[in-house]
Amino acid sequence: MAVGLSAPGKLSPVKGVRLATTACGIKKNSVADLLLIALDAGASVAGVFTRNAYCAAPVQVARRHLDSDTPRALLINSGNANAGTGRVGEQDAINLCKDTGLALGVGGSQVLPFSTGVIGETLPVSLMQQGIAKVAEELSEDNWLTAAHAIMTTDTAPKAISREVLIDGKTVTLTGIAKGSGMIHPDMATMLAFVATDAAVDKSALQAAISEIAMRTFNSITVDGDTSTNDACICIATGQAGNKQLDPAHDDWLQFTGALEEVSRFLAHAIIRDGEGATRFIEIAVAGGASIDDCRQAGFTVAHSPLVKTAFFAGDPNLGRILAAVGRSKISGLEMQKVSMSLGDMPVVKSGEASPDYNEARAAAIMAKEEVSLTIDLAMGSAFATVWTTDLSYDYVKINAEYRS
Repeated sequence: MAVGLSAPGKLSPVKGVRLATTACGIKKNSVADLLLIALDAGASVAGVFTRNAYCAAPVQVARRHLDSDTPRALLINSGNANAGTGRVGEQDAINLCKDTGLALGVGGSQVLPFSTGVIGETLPVSLMQQGIAKVAEELSEDNWLTAAHAIMTTDTAPKAISREVLIDGKTVTLTGIAKGSGMIHPDMATMLAFVATDAAVDKSALQAAISEIAMRTFNSITVDGDTSTNDACICIATGQAGNKQLDPAHDDWLQFTGALEEVSRFLAHAIIRDGEGATRFIEIAVAGGASIDDCRQAGFTVAHSPLVKTAFFAGDPNLGRILAAVGRSKISGLEMQKVSMSLGDMPVVKSGEASPDYNEARAAAIMAKEEVSLTIDLAMGSAFATVWTTDLSYDYVKINAEYRS
């Protein structure tokens, strides 16, 4: 059951972006599993991708196409990752891009392919070709919610959000969707995320912005420490809002990037809230680091500890597990006798020792909540970072044991 994840509110169309979905038979349960996103000419497109060495064929093809041409479409399927499929999988992705291009009247290299689902199986190309012909005829600006459903795998709920911001006196829309529930420890972005805006944004500035924002949002979440073979985050700016082109010199640049980060953070949090088997949404804030990397290292070491995660599932304030995880986080110069820690608003460790304000019953009550915050002060400097994670429940094991059945 998702932790505090509500159904998406009203999703706003983005001028210059049209979408359509269909069930083409990749999934066994006859639900939508193919999504086509068509872009009007003139859109800027930026992306970040997994750094897993075993990256999927669509990731390899999408990278090449993004670098060599101007994207006009995104083709996304769920139910099959097209990963671990070698040259056959890569050629399948290329051919499907060509089919999509022909259906839309654009070049095959102007199509970016994305896949998510079971690893090690080839795509049902003929079924997808039939699906492409269908969705190419049904494109609409109003299909964001159905798109969010179509990219789901073990997700229990769609993840989507819209925001508006004033740029140059013009109303600019941002709408984003994402999927992800397990195999979450992104090394760039998330399982799959697509964010579009009608703002006019310089392409290189858009790339720099989404790369930086991904580090603080999608790259700061973990469910199980597994980096997917298919991670991708794509940001689209169609330029149809009528604003002057945005870049860091624009007076409203921070207003725009702030809205982009808000959308990205919401989607990243939604993935954690819908983590496989999750019963807790856990925020780990690490302060006092000599560097941001040190803070992230400490945060992720705690977040990845099975002993810590199972203690959170039980609502058991076994603080020694957390301190042990911090202690093994391989931070150069870390002195545990200086470390302090709070659970919610209650100090639990001060300068390496139990805080006089610590109360076991109160700690248990805090850990029993669906949303729990943990603050760790390394007392080494002024750097700060936040990591979000889940607990580890019986259902996580069950979901993944039965995933392919």
